[in-house]
Amino acid sequence: MAARDPEATKARIFEAAVAEFARYGIAGARIDRIATEAKANKQLIYAYYGNKSELFATVLENKMLDLAISVPVDPDDVEGWIDRLLDYHGAHPELLRLLFWEGMEYGTAELPHEAERQAHYARKVAAVRDGQERGVITDAIPAPDLLFLLVAMANWAVVVPQMKRILVGGEDTDADRLRASIKKAARSIFSA
Repeated sequence: MAARDPEATKARIFEAAVAEFARYGIAGARIDRIATEAKANKQLIYAYYGNKSELFATVLENKMLDLAISVPVDPDDVEGWIDRLLDYHGAHPELLRLLFWEGMEYGTAELPHEAERQAHYARKVAAVRDGQERGVITDAIPAPDLLFLLVAMANWAVVVPQMKRILVGGEDTDADRLRASIKKAARSIFSA
């Protein structure tokens, strides 16, 4: 009989949950499918992560932490930050899908682990505000609004790829042109 490896099991459950929630959302996800994909039993999922909502919150929290570490806000190089953000979401579209599903499920209601999320965004807003205070980006728009605008511009094409294809086109040259347009728009909005 093979030795049990709880950390490996937790990692398999986590990855299976990411895929399940990204594809089906909170309401449509099934713990049975996660267990089957992770080659784990349902009781372990509940023991490690709690209920389905807690599992979703943990998945999203960890994916957002990965983004924050991988692509920190950089007010000194907004165009470079946009490139890194676009590349990250191109390689990891599941994060935006998870955020979209969360919005569909919770709307404007309070989120599980909302205090942690607020702290996450407060750090990003602080980086933008620092750039404003140093005069490298405009202070004509409040820092939280500025960050929201930039994130929306950079992320929307991944959230609604069908709209991107219809409006912008589906070829690589179209994606390159859109990237350049997003960066130009960001330059216009962020210029001090």
